[in-house]
Amino acid sequence: MNGQWIGEYAGTGNGRLMINVDDRGSHFEGVAYLRPQDKDVPWTGAGFETVNKDREFRFDTRNLWPIHPQTGYPASWDEIKQFYPTEFKVSDQAEVTGQWDEYRLKLSWRTNVGASGSSDLPHSRADQPSDLKALQMGWGEFKHYVAALAAKRHLFRGQSGPWRLRTAFHRNGRADLRRFTNEDIKVLHRRLSVRTRHIFNLAIPDENGAFFNLVQHHGYPTPLLDWTYSPYVAAFFAFRGVSKLEAAGADSTKKVRIFVLDERWRRDVNQLAVLDRAFPHFSIAEFIAIDNERMIPQQSVSAVTNVDDIETYIQEMEITNSRPYLSAIDLPMCERGEVFCELGYMGLTAGSLFPGLDGGCEELRESNF
Repeated sequence: MNGQWIGEYAGTGNGRLMINVDDRGSHFEGVAYLRPQDKDVPWTGAGFETVNKDREFRFDTRNLWPIHPQTGYPASWDEIKQFYPTEFKVSDQAEVTGQWDEYRLKLSWRTNVGASGSSDLPHSRADQPSDLKALQMGWGEFKHYVAALAAKRHLFRGQSGPWRLRTAFHRNGRADLRRFTNEDIKVLHRRLSVRTRHIFNLAIPDENGAFFNLVQHHGYPTPLLDWTYSPYVAAFFAFRGVSKLEAAGADSTKKVRIFVLDERWRRDVNQLAVLDRAFPHFSIAEFIAIDNERMIPQQSVSAVTNVDDIETYIQEMEITNSRPYLSAIDLPMCERGEVFCELGYMGLTAGSLFPGLDGGCEELRESNF
């Protein structure tokens, strides 16, 4: 049951439902967000936990909260009731029953004010192969292709395989961002503050984002996805995940992938700096480089998202806005040696992109082994 489930619900009212579930060992915990079509009904968040991990379940939840229609933040009913009809009654508890398997989550519920609903939600497809039809190029063609692109018009991301875009947070089986911000980040901040020159004030959005980016760059899974303004930096990261031996033994079918995101995404699609929202979002952010020397040479940009299957979400927005945003280029894995040689002439090495002892050792390992 763990993971992300997004789809439609029907009942007393109709709307969209997003459920983020974490496996807590003996049971599941998570949060559900309901977005009614009817503007006279507030969006609602509901925290929940199951009794165990049985495929059929029933539980009561008393952890319901309305969401402010202007800010998107959780709010009390007294704060937002002026936006809704005076006769509206807000629910504060619900009885929920359902069943799940690897592909579907079926739910039905009834609240203490008589509202009811049901849904049949598909599981995220983020662990499936990418559906993108990538351009197939050699290294020489790639250089000509990116040279013709307008400067700063696109973002790039390199991956050593053609899997779907997905954050490390979601790849590690997590989905509940309330838990991430309330538990993970607080522990990380407490433990790491002794090791950073700067004490991050997480109440300041720029510093909060910079802290997330710092731990991301040092290996902690976050709901951030790294991008760069440089197609050549993206190529470095695409081939970096391939060993010399793997590249030497690769045939023409083995590829690395570089994703290309049109910067018009930022203009066309609502961008948010806050992770946990009641609706899917994929937002581009450029954080302050506090205690993070890697950001500048990598020309780093981050995507902040609460979406597990990013590719599907972007494709849905492409249909909505009648405009393409995401494309991909596949390069032959066997060209790794030539690519790394040329990137080295450009000054793009592990030593330059990862300032410090680790980057220097990685660069020399590449040369000597």
